Amino acid sequence: MSSNRSSAIHAAFIGALASLLLAAHAEARITKVTITKIESPTFGGTSFGAVGQYEKLIGTVTGEVDPHDRRNEVIVDVKLAPRNGQGKVEYSTDFLILRPINAARGNHRLLYDVTNRGNTNVLGIFNDSDAGNNPSSAADAGNGYLMRGGWTVLLSGWDFSAPCNRSLPDSCGPDKASNNFTATVPVATNVDGSPILGLNSEELVVDTGQKPATQNLTYPASTLDQSKASLTVRKRYSDTPVVIPASGWAYINATSIKLTTGTFVPTNLYELTYPAMNPVVAALGFAAIRDLAVFLRDDDEDDAGAPNPLKGRLDLLYSTCSSQPCRTMRDFVALGFNESDGHSGRPHHHRGHHHGRGHDRGVQVFDGVLNWKGGGSGIFLNTRFSQPVRTHRQHIARWTPEIQFPFANERLHDPVTGRTAGRLDRCEDTHTCPKIFEANSANEFWAKAASNLLTDARGRDIDNLDRNVRYYLQASAPHGAASGKGICAMERNPIIPNQFLRALLVDLDDWVTKGREPPDNRIPRVRDGTLVPPLPQARQGFPDIDIPGVTVPYNGVLHTGDLLDFGPRFVSEGIMDVLPPIVTTPYPALVPKTDADGNDIAGVRMPEVAVPLATYTGWNLRADGGGDGCDASGTKIVFATTPSTRSPGDPRKSILERYPTHQVYVDAVTKAVQKLQKERFLIEEDAQKYIGDAQAGNVPN
Repeated sequence: MSSNRSSAIHAAFIGALASLLLAAHAEARITKVTITKIESPTFGGTSFGAVGQYEKLIGTVTGEVDPHDRRNEVIVDVKLAPRNGQGKVEYSTDFLILRPINAARGNHRLLYDVTNRGNTNVLGIFNDSDAGNNPSSAADAGNGYLMRGGWTVLLSGWDFSAPCNRSLPDSCGPDKASNNFTATVPVATNVDGSPILGLNSEELVVDTGQKPATQNLTYPASTLDQSKASLTVRKRYSDTPVVIPASGWAYINATSIKLTTGTFVPTNLYELTYPAMNPVVAALGFAAIRDLAVFLRDDDEDDAGAPNPLKGRLDLLYSTCSSQPCRTMRDFVALGFNESDGHSGRPHHHRGHHHGRGHDRGVQVFDGVLNWKGGGSGIFLNTRFSQPVRTHRQHIARWTPEIQFPFANERLHDPVTGRTAGRLDRCEDTHTCPKIFEANSANEFWAKAASNLLTDARGRDIDNLDRNVRYYLQASAPHGAASGKGICAMERNPIIPNQFLRALLVDLDDWVTKGREPPDNRIPRVRDGTLVPPLPQARQGFPDIDIPGVTVPYNGVLHTGDLLDFGPRFVSEGIMDVLPPIVTTPYPALVPKTDADGNDIAGVRMPEVAVPLATYTGWNLRADGGGDGCDASGTKIVFATTPSTRSPGDPRKSILERYPTHQVYVDAVTKAVQKLQKERFLIEEDAQKYIGDAQAGNVPN
């Protein structure tokens, strides 16, 4: 045999051996990519400036994790999940990609929209679009902002409970009848293969104005013996729950119940605590986000040789989200999922950001994280009998383990629990922390005690806020913008965050790519008197408005700083032994102070608030008269048009007293807009639109 041939065989053997060894160390990865649909061009063939046309790819991925790897061991019950032939735990999820047809014209950045209960928000926020989960038409592109910027956009599932008819084969996904993005994760079992049993508590939400006859359960009951379960009802959160006797309700089957007389009453709070079975390994959803992002940026192909659809297109990864998935991203970072093992077991592009412990070094996943309305909360995901669909507010879901120390990113000692921790501990240890924007609405303070993000357990400002994070309040903004009253007592707050968040995306990208420091924190603070208790009203600042149709919530209604005790195994193992939990309220819950009009003083005051035509709040009340908060809604209380039409009980100046002419109003808006532009909270096109709208507005001349 020639020496050249011998050398070639030796090299091939060494290469194959290296591949096998590399594959053996692949602790988490995407193993299969299936593209089920390509639409090229999409958006009706619209061309977006210099970037050109876009195309859409829809598909599914399968991934696997090593349950013994330190980056995956944090997943509750992962070691009790079924394994494949390689000893790994598998999951799968849907995805949709929007990418420039001409790869060279893209900006080489992925904007990963972490979906909300299976639904997308990214085009609605950044493109002012009404697009659903399968954008396709020219109208779905909205104003085309992201496309004009060359962004590649990714939507995917992570939430096993996302509403979708999973009982029908192949029914879920963006191009299916049940088109929510969802994830499929395994059921955990005991080591001997027997079902896992345990307590579960379900809040049966009937807050839509309907009167449902039945209610579904997330997990099947392990027995239909009603003596083992308890169903209670109350009108308001502060009411003592009343037990509904066994004669008043019944199991229809293991996954649904009914009342034996009548129907479930809207806005009532029903809680069923019962013995459940078959918990899923829900926190594999974190791994799905991590592994898909890394695969799309770094890898060439899946195990079968199917190409990575974004091969060579990406340099940087950003996540964006609204509400529920931002609480997911807060836990994603806190639990260490922004570190990947960096080994796919397949050829992949060289990638920097390798950190960690010697040969076990990891790779940073997201470069930037833009959280909108995550508050100081996490997600009910990494828990046995997880229910990520729940959201913990003043009225609803108050018994769910969403709000747990540590609230803040900074490392603090908590005298209440005796623990010392911060949400960035894990990523700081491995040097894999992303740049983070924590942006919140006023509603997060009123309805979810978001002040815990900015204060310690005694309600004092956190000094030396982490410089890897920026904190912003959109002053007087609701959690969900809306018009009309809906289920609320008063007109809802219509202020949207779109203009604010477009500017923040630019600021975040500049921070990551250019090292340009973003705008300083714009938040209420205890030390300057802009973060205060809600009572007394005079200290909080809200005016004494006594006009028909306006009810001020100064009866002490507020989300309190809850401590929930779920038993001794909850913190260490994610298992709830005490249900309902033992509830105490040791953490101060503070709110933004308002000016004489009732608009928040601190934070980023967008033109609607800086040059107001109304009072805008982060709170509203329920129309049923119970006095509880109206969840995600804020309130709009318009100013009187003229002094003569101003009610004697309204201390706020009329529009005419504020802006004697239309031009005075336009000049005031222009000044506010220019200030926001200078501070980098408005981009040019939004600034011009604000001014144009003011010029065309129906304001007294």
